[in-house]
Amino acid sequence: MRYIKTVLLLFFAFVLFLPVPASAVDLPGSRDNPLLRRFIGSEIVAFQVKRFDQYELQTSTFSRYNFATKKRDYVKPPLRPEGKMTRIWYEAAGDTGSLEVYRNYLNELVSKGFVILYDSKRDPAAISWINYLAPFSHIDIQTSRSNYIFYAAEKGGICVASAKKSRPEGDVYVQLIAVEWGRNEPVYKARRGAYIALDIIETQPMVQKMVTVTADEMSRSISTTGRVSLYGIYFDTNKSDIRPESRPALQEIASLLKKQPVLKLHVVGHTDNIGGIEFNMGLSKRRADAVVASLARDFGIAPARLTANGVAYLAPVAPNTTEPGRARNRRVELVPR
Repeated sequence: MRYIKTVLLLFFAFVLFLPVPASAVDLPGSRDNPLLRRFIGSEIVAFQVKRFDQYELQTSTFSRYNFATKKRDYVKPPLRPEGKMTRIWYEAAGDTGSLEVYRNYLNELVSKGFVILYDSKRDPAAISWINYLAPFSHIDIQTSRSNYIFYAAEKGGICVASAKKSRPEGDVYVQLIAVEWGRNEPVYKARRGAYIALDIIETQPMVQKMVTVTADEMSRSISTTGRVSLYGIYFDTNKSDIRPESRPALQEIASLLKKQPVLKLHVVGHTDNIGGIEFNMGLSKRRADAVVASLARDFGIAPARLTANGVAYLAPVAPNTTEPGRARNRRVELVPR
């Protein structure tokens, strides 16, 4: 028995120190997206993350490729989700074909709760290779291969799909393109096998990162436009409690009022259109009330100089059809009385 245990220990020690493939040769700094696993044996050869971007997502067949504008025309208009964009190119070298990888990814997407929006293998018109790959000839991405590797791949194995998953924290969209190479190609640093371009877009509102509007800037805006819009006063969703990070903006409002002792203001709450008009009328007024109360309580501004108003989503500055637009509409405005 002791002999068997010794042999087993030696065996496991040997296994533990075997060379580890795949991830050891990934592009430095790259990583899988936690939403989707990789195809077994594949390596990351290109990687890019943008914190906020707009993406053109195909959901129908092409009607034509416009060479003059270098844009693709679709039967149905593409979706244009905005949010965090992760682009990963995988290489599955050897005998792997694009269809095998493509089918595996579609199964993975469905198992993770995604709905397939477009599948080129179900599209009889999906025959024009340049329409699929023309965008890849212009991508500036960190890669250990060539930026043109998808553009120059064999056209017979092209597979394209798009998918969507709805989540409370924001919808996720995926665009997948799989191609294959039948030979090694030193010009494009390609190896025989399949290549997979995986674009993942996690929708989210753009985070306002502008410096807090100063009292002097508020004064200039009121003088030139008759109002000033503020995005530095924060509330939780569907609530009117002011969050602590709003203090710098409130401090600047108080500074403006102290510099101009005769100035009186309407404090106007604005919302997006989620929840209906009656709910948002009440919410926008409660938020304006909260701003007035904070200026009086925390900064010593006379309540008589401030009037709280709520107009819900009746004065938008952007379309309420997208999350970035709704984020712009959620604001507080100051208007002289």
